[in-house]
Amino acid sequence: MKHPRFTAWLCSAAALVLLAVPAFAQQPDALPPEQTAPAAQEQTAEAAAPDAEAPTADTPAADPQRTYVALGDSIVSGVGLPDFKYTAAAIGIDAAPNFEGYPEQCYVSLVGKGLGLDRQHAINLGLPGLTTGDLADMLHTGAMPQMNQQAGTYYVYPQMLDYLKRADVISVQIGSNDALVPALVALGNATNWKSEQLVATMVSGVLREPSFENLQRLNSDLSRLRLTREEKQATTQLLLGGGTDAICEQAYQEAAVHMPQVVAELRALNPDAQIILLGYTNPVPLLPEWTQLFRRLNALSKSLAAQNENVTYVPIPFAMTATDAHPTVSGHKYIANRILRAIKK
Repeated sequence: MKHPRFTAWLCSAAALVLLAVPAFAQQPDALPPEQTAPAAQEQTAEAAAPDAEAPTADTPAADPQRTYVALGDSIVSGVGLPDFKYTAAAIGIDAAPNFEGYPEQCYVSLVGKGLGLDRQHAINLGLPGLTTGDLADMLHTGAMPQMNQQAGTYYVYPQMLDYLKRADVISVQIGSNDALVPALVALGNATNWKSEQLVATMVSGVLREPSFENLQRLNSDLSRLRLTREEKQATTQLLLGGGTDAICEQAYQEAAVHMPQVVAELRALNPDAQIILLGYTNPVPLLPEWTQLFRRLNALSKSLAAQNENVTYVPIPFAMTATDAHPTVSGHKYIANRILRAIKK
C-alpha cells in the first residue's frame, strides 16, 4: 500500500470529499507546498458574517503582562493564510517557526492584538494534522511518544510545556482530524492512491478562492483519475455504504476519551489559567454523518466546560471557511472576536 508522508493541510482535503463524490474519487495526504495561496481576495468577502469585524474596543483592556497560548491543529496555525511558517523535517514539517512567527491574519494574531500583547506573549502552538490523542500525549512531555502513522506526523516540542505553564489564557481547537485523517486514508486506499495529483492541486492553495475557473480545474483533475470499477465501488461503499459513519463514530469515541485528558493535563500544568474550548464548524455540511459528528463534538466541549472550573466553551458556528476547509480571513476575525469576548477581564 502506498502511504502518504504528511500534510499540513489535512483539513483542506476534507472539502474535496464533497466535490469528488459525483466522480467517485478522493485523495490521500500530501506534503505541504512551500507557500500557501494568497488570501488577499478574501478580505472583500463575507461582509455579512457575524462578528467578522476586527477586534473592537469592547475587548479586554491591553495588558502586556498577560500571556495567551493557542493549542490545536492547522486551523489554529493559520494554514491557508499567507506567511504560515515552517521548515522541512525528517518526518513532515517543523512548525516551531510559526509559534511566534504566525500569519498576521490568523486569529491568534488578532487575539494578541486585541489584548495588547507582543508575540512573546501570544503564542501559536497549532500543529497541522494533530489529533486529540496526539495533543493529550504531548501534554505529558511535549512530545508525541511515536509517529502518528495515519497522519504521518511526529512532533517533539518540550518548550510547549513552558509556554503553557506561564499562560494566563489557553485556547484549544482540536478534534477535526480525528475523523478527517482516517477518512482520507480510507479514501486513498479505496482509490489505490491514484489521486495524489488531485490532492496536490487542492492543497497548493490555488483552489482556495471559489470560482468557475477553479471548479473547471478541479473537474479536469477528477476526470483524469480513471478509477477502475472496483475502485469506484470501494469509494462508493465508503462514502455511501456506512464507511464514513463508522469513521465518525470512532472519531467521537476517541475525542470523548482524550478531550477530558487534555483539560485535566492543562489544569495540572497550569492551575490558574482560563481554558477556552473552541467549538467546531463542519467543513462538509451536506454529509449527515459529519454534521452529526460535529454536533456531538460541540456538545462534548460544552459539557466539559460546565464540569470544570475556569473552563469556557466558545461556539463558533458562523466561522466561514474557504474551499480548503480552513477559515477565511473573515473567519479568523470572527473566531478572534468570540475568544476576546470570552476572556475574563
